[in-house]
Parts: sequence; structure tokens; C-alpha cells
Amino acid sequence: METASFNGFLKTILYIIAFYYIFKFLAKLFLPVLAKKVVEKASQQFEQQQQQYQQQQQAQQKAQEKPREKKVVGEYVDFEEIE
Repeated sequence: METASFNGFLKTILYIIAFYYIFKFLAKLFLPVLAKKVVEKASQQFEQQQQQYQQQQQAQQKAQEKPREKKVVGEYVDFEEIE
């Protein structure tokens, strides 16, 4: 069984600190680009939903504008009661 050495402990701490700063640097470099792409994609999806909604509304308006044909059954006769 190996015993932990002080040099190994320092190396581990040094690696953790180095990893932290490298990660922090890369995050500053790439997160704005990633966030911009996410916002653009959400914007495109919103625009597509708006277009679909507008098309549905236009289709409903066209359907409502068409007058319904009434069936011609015959003439209306008004009856009077005789006493």
C-alpha cells in the first residue's frame, strides 16, 4: 500500500486549480457564441409558430366568409285560424 505524499497532494491541488482556470477561460470564449445560437434558434421557432398561427387564422376567415347555401324547400304559407 502506498502512502500519500505531500508532493502528490500539491500536484493534485495544482491540477484542480489549472483545470478551473482553463475551464473558466474556455467558458468566457465559447458561452457567448453558444448563447447566441440558442437565442437565434428560439427566435426562428417563434417566427415559425407565428406564421402557422397566421395561416390558420386566414384559413378560418376564408371559411367564415363563404355564405352557406340554403336549401329551397318551397313557399311559406301563413295560415289563419277560423272560428
